[in-house]
Amino acid sequence: MELNSNFAENSLLLSDVQLQEQLEQQKALASVIARIRESLDLETIFQTTVIEVRQLLNANRVAVFQFDMGKNWEGEFISEDVASGWISAMAVKVRDRCFGEQFAVHYQQGRVQAVADIYEAGLSDCHVAILSQFQVRANLIVPLLREKELWGLICIHQCSEPRHWKESEIEFIRQIANHLTVAIQQAKHLHEVQLQAAQLAQAVQRDRVIDRLVDRIRSPLDIDTIFKTITEEILKLLQADRVAIFRFNADWSGSFVAESFTEGWTPLVSVQNAIADTYLQQTQGGRYVNNETFIANDIYQAGLKDCHINLLEQFQAKAFATAPILQGDKLWGVIAAYQNSSPRQWQSYEVESLSKIGTQIGVVLRHHELLTKAQYQAEQQKTLTSVITRIRESLDLDTIFQTTVTEVRQMLQADRVGIFRFNPQKDWEGEFIYEDVALSWTSARAEKVYDHCFSEHFAPLYAQGRVNAIADIYQEKFQACYVQILERFQVRANMVAPLLKKGELWGLLCIHQCDAPRYWQSSEIEFASQIAEQLGVALRQDSYLKQFQMQAVQLAEATEREKAMERQELLAATIDKIRQSLDVKTIFRTTTQAVRELLEVERVAIYRFNSDWSGKFVADSFKDGWKAVAQAQPMIIETFEHPDEDDKLPRNETFVPIRQGETLWGLLVAYQNSQPRYWKDEEINLLAQVGVQLGIAIQQAELLEQTKRQTLELTQALQELKQTQTRLIQGEKMAGLGQLLAGVAHEINNPVSFIFGNLVHLNEYIKELLNVINIYRQNDSLFPDIKKQIDKTDLNFILEDLPKTLDSMKIGTERISQIVLSLRNFSRTDEAELKPVDIHEGLDSTLLILGHRLKNNNERPAIEIVKEYGDVPLIECYPAQLNQVFMNLLSNSVDALEDKFKTIHQKHLKPSTISPKVPLTIWINTQFINKQIVIRIADNGLGIPEEVRSHIFDPFFTTKSPGKGTGLGLSISYQIVVEKHHGQIKCSSKPGQGTEFLIEIPSGN
Repeated sequence: MELNSNFAENSLLLSDVQLQEQLEQQKALASVIARIRESLDLETIFQTTVIEVRQLLNANRVAVFQFDMGKNWEGEFISEDVASGWISAMAVKVRDRCFGEQFAVHYQQGRVQAVADIYEAGLSDCHVAILSQFQVRANLIVPLLREKELWGLICIHQCSEPRHWKESEIEFIRQIANHLTVAIQQAKHLHEVQLQAAQLAQAVQRDRVIDRLVDRIRSPLDIDTIFKTITEEILKLLQADRVAIFRFNADWSGSFVAESFTEGWTPLVSVQNAIADTYLQQTQGGRYVNNETFIANDIYQAGLKDCHINLLEQFQAKAFATAPILQGDKLWGVIAAYQNSSPRQWQSYEVESLSKIGTQIGVVLRHHELLTKAQYQAEQQKTLTSVITRIRESLDLDTIFQTTVTEVRQMLQADRVGIFRFNPQKDWEGEFIYEDVALSWTSARAEKVYDHCFSEHFAPLYAQGRVNAIADIYQEKFQACYVQILERFQVRANMVAPLLKKGELWGLLCIHQCDAPRYWQSSEIEFASQIAEQLGVALRQDSYLKQFQMQAVQLAEATEREKAMERQELLAATIDKIRQSLDVKTIFRTTTQAVRELLEVERVAIYRFNSDWSGKFVADSFKDGWKAVAQAQPMIIETFEHPDEDDKLPRNETFVPIRQGETLWGLLVAYQNSQPRYWKDEEINLLAQVGVQLGIAIQQAELLEQTKRQTLELTQALQELKQTQTRLIQGEKMAGLGQLLAGVAHEINNPVSFIFGNLVHLNEYIKELLNVINIYRQNDSLFPDIKKQIDKTDLNFILEDLPKTLDSMKIGTERISQIVLSLRNFSRTDEAELKPVDIHEGLDSTLLILGHRLKNNNERPAIEIVKEYGDVPLIECYPAQLNQVFMNLLSNSVDALEDKFKTIHQKHLKPSTISPKVPLTIWINTQFINKQIVIRIADNGLGIPEEVRSHIFDPFFTTKSPGKGTGLGLSISYQIVVEKHHGQIKCSSKPGQGTEFLIEIPSGN
């Protein structure tokens, strides 16, 4: 009985001890869990855990071991708590080749290893050796898993002696391991979030740098400054050793054009010669042509060829990342970042940044190319305008040709520009008659050239006005004789434009490049063609001066050009109407509605892609109750192809591509929103056909828009040509009229001067003769025969009338002299430039010339001229041109008054009616107001209707019947006043009351 009592007492005591141990374990477990939840720092959690566990289990060492995932079961202790007297296991690399064979599979399944004595557990020798290294005699190992992968171990070591591990201890450590697993997973998630946040911050910072850089490189800077800015900023952004820009040559060799690098590295710009990469030469740009980047984290591990490695070693590079620079569709070069000090793991965002900058460089290069081209074309236009101005200002072919070759050579930076003239008496023989040649090249002047190949190969081409541009004479299939002629003048490349005179080949405009081949640009060819055309105009002008009768032919040609311009304007208007009938929005609206009704679906929409494959809906048609999606915010469709295995499954939508030529423009989408639908093949085919038609319509609309722009440019060019034609005709008419009036004045002045000069002598002779007669009369007895003869004559009448006759002759000659002076003042052929003149002299000279039209005649009474001249200063003007304005305006007034008298007179032709007196008056008024010379010329004619008055200054507009005028008078007057004198000319009229023209010209005072 006593034995039983003792046993029961011992059992009770044992239960108390176990309960106490379990309570302590639960406290420790609760403490560890609390620490895990309080902290997100894995190191703190591990250190707290090993301390708590070692104290609770009274072990010699508790440690956390982590495997290196990149190596085969190698790892190290990352946290431990060890009792005094035992060595630390921290920072010791452990690689147990036996581990994978014996324990790895079990640990990955969550198994726990409890060894009471390592020497009695049947462990492998290598494993025992490793445990002995850390003085371990007994151990308890629990795996730490992360997402079902073995992350590490929690190890409890008993070093002093063997130890039999209790089940409660094993369960306790297993629970600790479970919570540590949670902590490890949390730490992983936290690390990933922190990494993502850091990457996001880096991306934001990177985008800011790129945006700032884009803003800077898009500013109006020269290309070298832009390149320097780019390389400096990218060097800072990527923290690389060197950033450089490499440009390709035509043969796919190339050189560095800009770079920035850190201290200690050798420069590449202007040091390295042209670099030839055989791979890029063989592949015509390789992957860069396809806009692909290329990176090498280690040039020796990237599988590069030896020649490529040798080249990179010259650049001192150990790692690199490159991105293409595309100028439009053409590969211009690459931008490269180099790491010289060591290999480097390039991140995707770094390569992406480099690619973005490469794209922006391409945009800048394209802009720079267009700007340079525009500036070059502007210089060409300036030179062309200068040549045209010289042609208009001068009628001397020597001046025109010499000025032209000089300015053209300077403009094109050629080695020689010459004018070659054919000898019309010999078959295609000729010589250079004008040239401008650079230093170090021989002159071609006065060299006789005969080319028997010319008529066979080039004459038909040049006769059609075609320009021949040769980049390299040795690359063309020319006959040896032609090459020899070109070599004679050191020519390597040339451009030849024909000079046509009246449709016949007169000569050639030759542009020579002697130092090297030259690929002539289309703008340069067009420029040469325009220069040749203007020289042809000069040749025609020279011909017109020599052959006055050719003016009729020229006027006919001008009329034909005007008709051609009118036809072009009608064509432009027709094209515009066609474009308006193909409105894309209307097509979209009609198409979506028709397809929706045809397929009996709830919505049909059109989706358009942007360049980055985002996009938005641009049109849709939907049933009542649904909301519109068109004009929504831009969105991205992840994929636009249905998986093959889903083709027979019900879907809410289906779509087909819309292609603009070969380009994917967008999608035509049909929706059944309320429920899934089995789409039939014929429905999809119908959508596909509609998609094709939409693509054609879009392409047609684009083509029509392009045609409209081209037509507008053509219309503007034709308008400019029309204005040029008007000024040319004006100049020729003014020159012809001036020469005519000057010639007439000269021819009249000589005989009048002769007559006027002899009248003085004649008067003296007659006086002396009359004295003699008086003497005879007073001494009639001495001269009876003479007295008889005198008595037969009415001597008294002769004596009285003869002085009067002489006075009349004198007055007549003075009147003729005044007319001659007026003709000279009107023509002013010796005053082609600006000169201060009296405006009243011009008006009086014009009136004197028109005097025969102002007098009364059989058809009407005289026209009264009322002059109201004010006190006006001399005016700086072109006198002859301004007189032409007065002539045009006064002639029109005379025409208007004659029409008025004729109209009124015809109403009173019946004998029963009395024709009223019709006053015909022209008022001329001059004033000086606000430093402006104001001239008013008014008449009391029938006036001008408003619909006619708005067009009176248009070229070739006339209300006169055929043969009465060309319609150029008022247009020329407008150009003379507005363009030449920077003044104004206005017309005001009231029907039935008359018309007034007002001219305002700055006085220059």
